Amino acid sequence: MTQRTLTGIIALLALIAGIAGALYIAPPSGESRVPEYFQAYPQPKPLDDFSLTDADGQPFTRENLTGAWTLVFLGYTYCPDVCPTTMASLNKIWPKLSSIKSGANTQVLFLSVDPKRDTFQRLKSYISFFNKDFIAATGPHAEIFPLVRNMGLMYSLTEDTDKADYLVDHSASVVLISPEAEVLGRFKPIMEPGKLAIIDSEQILADMPKVVITR
Repeated sequence: MTQRTLTGIIALLALIAGIAGALYIAPPSGESRVPEYFQAYPQPKPLDDFSLTDADGQPFTRENLTGAWTLVFLGYTYCPDVCPTTMASLNKIWPKLSSIKSGANTQVLFLSVDPKRDTFQRLKSYISFFNKDFIAATGPHAEIFPLVRNMGLMYSLTEDTDKADYLVDHSASVVLISPEAEVLGRFKPIMEPGKLAIIDSEQILADMPKVVITR
């Protein structure tokens, strides 16, 4: 192989590498990196400190939400429809969701807003039914309510909690928290007459990589 041929090969490889890099950084015009479904808040909202307990009976604080992308859903284990449907939807996309390359892991948190009935044992059984990699936590309302409000969500105990089968009103959105423990925004549920208001997990799967790459 002559010196001229070797130089030509090296130049060609450099050109190919440059084109590949440009395509990665700036995808073709028909391939937008702008999230289509994710509703970003005007500014990232740093989470205040909080003190909860996870399904293993261990402390769960703001530190547990640092270093990973976290999808948070509010609910309770006695929820008859929206909660199990949403958790099943998140489990469905989990293999692809957990493999998104972002420099940080992804985790799913089920935040129970019904600490009276949702014991640690019940939370453990509930969350494990959907996915053993998912996390569940709860705590006193004095800790949960400010955290939920901090995330831009809501819940309300509108029925007599002395009844065994009382219901809890709560947001059906899924919130995204950054590895810096900042609330970035939410995936809102699909609202259709006569149907459950639940998130579309495929929308999460479509937009998560776009949100991650812009951070």
